[in-house]
Amino acid sequence: MEFREYQTEIIKTGTEIVKNKGFVYLTMEVRTGKTLTSLGIADKLKCKNVLFITKKKAISSIESDYSLLSPGFTFQAINYESIHKLPKIKWDMIICDEAHSMGAYPKPSKRAKQVKELLKYSNPKVILLSGTPTPESYSQMYHQVYGIQYNPFSRYKNFYRFCDDYVNVTIRPIGGMSIRQYGGGKPSILEKMQPYTISYTQAEAGFKVVTTEKFLTVKLEDTTYSIINTLKKNLVVQGKEEVILGDTAVKLMSKIHQLYSGTVKFESGNSKVLDLSKARYIKEKFNNKKIGIFYKFKAELDAIKEVYKENVTTDLDEFNSTNKSIALQIVSGREGISLRKAECLVYYNIDFSATSYWQSRDRMTTKDRLKNNVYWIFAEKGIEQKIYKAVSKKKDYTLNHFKKDFLSL
Repeated sequence: MEFREYQTEIIKTGTEIVKNKGFVYLTMEVRTGKTLTSLGIADKLKCKNVLFITKKKAISSIESDYSLLSPGFTFQAINYESIHKLPKIKWDMIICDEAHSMGAYPKPSKRAKQVKELLKYSNPKVILLSGTPTPESYSQMYHQVYGIQYNPFSRYKNFYRFCDDYVNVTIRPIGGMSIRQYGGGKPSILEKMQPYTISYTQAEAGFKVVTTEKFLTVKLEDTTYSIINTLKKNLVVQGKEEVILGDTAVKLMSKIHQLYSGTVKFESGNSKVLDLSKARYIKEKFNNKKIGIFYKFKAELDAIKEVYKENVTTDLDEFNSTNKSIALQIVSGREGISLRKAECLVYYNIDFSATSYWQSRDRMTTKDRLKNNVYWIFAEKGIEQKIYKAVSKKKDYTLNHFKKDFLSL
């Protein structure tokens, strides 16, 4: 196969960076070919064995890219959750896809710690991949690279020492306590990473796609609004066998969010579909169309399946080979997969995360596609519009937002 011209240039530059510095961070936007480009760098470096760590749903696509390229190295693709199953093998190169998922702070996530141990054992060359390396804070960079031997922050013993130079730490009173906030990462973090980083956008690659968002409002059943109003007033809804409890602000925000999709998770842990209004509306509105549906809560998938019957799948291969629509959970479906065969994307609900918003809505994009149609299904008088207002401005929807919005719901 032949690489696109810009991919060839990135492979050339990336190879030199890895030779000189031990790793490269490819911050290439979705659909610009991060996977193939990273494999091209590994091939040019004459690596003998390469480990590619990604999300489970992306493995088959990545294996297809490997077969298409037919490079001169052996290859294994696994998901992050399977790292502990790996045999004790020393890898020439390790490629970490969606590297921003290791960016938790102030303490490293289990994922970041496992990757660090893997890198310590093999001391391999490393390629990090992400279209959004620091989606919420520059502070997210530290634990993405802290396991790499020659990373630019290696002189810092831990994240807290790193903060001394690179984070504006603030103190916020919460519940009578003073809590340190570490989200104020300085732009100098990216400046320090610049010699290790290659960025490339869809616009630079010649993508001409225009994304059009449309907002559709659905009236829920009267009983659903009655439950919501009771919960808002009393912070509890007592049923014959189950209880809906909103006795803390966090729980109340979550329950309100669920109920406006027509579902709820009870205090017992059981979930139930209370209202099929959204699912029925989607089925009627997009009848006979092959669509991608993003949902937030597990019970929403139950509602979709109840209405769509056998005409919806959660399997990407089945979606690509049949006329069925696909339903994906927003967080797990926002990265590493392509929904290029979907006629449009439909959001059953919306996530609190700005990262979910920006990444998931790009799942249909290809270089040859000129238009993406995205539909948001909002409940009448619901919370979804409020969440959208925050995440579309690249801000997570937080408890503070909810407290301000609650009186108008």
